[in-house]
Amino acid sequence: MNIQWYPGHMAKARRMLEESLKLVDVVIEMVDARAPASSRNPDFDALFSAKPRVMVLNKADLADPAATNRWIQHYQSMGWDAISFSANAGKGVKAAISLVERAVRPVVERMKAKGVNKTVRAMIVGIPNVGKSTFINRLRGTAVAKAGDRPGVTRGKQWIIVNPYLEFLDTPGMLWPKFEDKDAALRLAFLGSIRGEIMDNEALAMQLMEALASAMPAALETRLKFKPEEGMTGAEMMEIACRKRGWLLSGARPDTERAASLILDEFRGGKMGRITLEAPPVREEA
Repeated sequence: MNIQWYPGHMAKARRMLEESLKLVDVVIEMVDARAPASSRNPDFDALFSAKPRVMVLNKADLADPAATNRWIQHYQSMGWDAISFSANAGKGVKAAISLVERAVRPVVERMKAKGVNKTVRAMIVGIPNVGKSTFINRLRGTAVAKAGDRPGVTRGKQWIIVNPYLEFLDTPGMLWPKFEDKDAALRLAFLGSIRGEIMDNEALAMQLMEALASAMPAALETRLKFKPEEGMTGAEMMEIACRKRGWLLSGARPDTERAASLILDEFRGGKMGRITLEAPPVREEA
């Protein structure tokens, strides 16, 4: 599947981030805990190298907890603060605020020495649909940032006051213009980080089933009521799933269109279990 994913507004989003950088003290980079590497925009390292950075692995309630801990340790070994978060469940609010405050403590203390109680300004960045706006709403305690379960909801920047000394800048999700890793693009498509209008959902669901059958077959057994056999294609698994779950058209024909939508929704909603699609790289010993 060839995935084309760089809408025109992404270039505008990049310019917006570059212009806003001088206004903030710290950058909060949010990734999807189910695919922390694939959901990181590689352009961010160059863009934000001059600012303190905090990594937030969101949707941790949908990811494998052990894998999330390994990813946190990986980012910490690179010198970044990192935390898991569940924006939909609201778990980790106090820890997230503490992490942001720790990242900017040197700046705050310098200003305090001058007699100024500084308001910390943080910019939250990430690719589409990682949950930036929901994260801000959880920290704020009210729904002040536009949020949705599809990419592209936030198109302009929004300043959100979290408390008297902390403000967040919510920004549009930003992809990158050229990406050679087709497997990573596929993982993002599985997660719903690429707009559905450009996807062939049936082909995508079949590839998801093949990936799960290879790496974690129990996920298919849990929801689709069958154990995949070795070498089974996505099309074959789709037909079996349709018959097991009763997704049928007249004449007992498999309703693959309906099946594809439901399979993707159930995976994205965590109904197939807590799944992480990739492991952190193994660091070589010195």
